[in-house]
Amino acid sequence: MKAGFVGSWALASRANLALALTLFATGSALGAPGTPGQKKACTPDVYRLCPGEIPNVRAITACLRRQKASLSDACRAVFEQ
Repeated sequence: MKAGFVGSWALASRANLALALTLFATGSALGAPGTPGQKKACTPDVYRLCPGEIPNVRAITACLRRQKASLSDACRAVFEQ
């Protein structure tokens, strides 16, 4: 029973991360959801640099901006668009 709960929680966390990345990675000034490529570029950086901020979208975005020097090239490019 415990293993099922842990597995469900991990799945929910991944879903929350996907939602957070969808909301924070914007492709335009109008706040359109990020592209799958943008989400793919930044997901590893979120887990590496800002795991404590998941699923708070604003906190993830702020964390990644603060960590700009440590971002992967692909994720840094998302923020420079």
